[in-house]
Amino acid sequence: MTGSGAAKTAVEWLASAAPDPGACRWQWERNPLGIALLPAGKRWDVLILPRELGRPTLDVLGRLVDRPGPVLADFGDARTGFFVPPGTASRWLGTGVRGAGRGTWIVVPHPGRAVGGVRWLVPPDGSGTLNDASLLELAMHEAAGRLAGREGGQRS
Repeated sequence: MTGSGAAKTAVEWLASAAPDPGACRWQWERNPLGIALLPAGKRWDVLILPRELGRPTLDVLGRLVDRPGPVLADFGDARTGFFVPPGTASRWLGTGVRGAGRGTWIVVPHPGRAVGGVRWLVPPDGSGTLNDASLLELAMHEAAGRLAGREGGQRS
């Protein structure tokens, strides 16, 4: 699928989570920031990792799977959000990891346009592929272990 075809499919998939998918698509097309507010908990939940753990976790996850599911970064890479199956956020326990599930809303950029601020590190493919929560947890543990090893080495 071409880049614009993939973006169109991704837009349709993301917008399907909105209470009014047509209004969501309209907002994306007309909002100069290229963002929409979408509810979590219907098509996906989002696990939000802090700066120091987000990118390293994505690096590890990228070695575990051919292509990770959708991943967002916010302004200045302060947080990284991994899209996971619905219900994951309510069961997740992890220090420093926040979950956005049913009853929460997230800022989502248009998948086919470069916009400032919140942006896709891994855009959705439009098929509904999400990050596997078990693999994500393994990736977080490995990334945290590597970070702890580096910090321990700096203290010596």
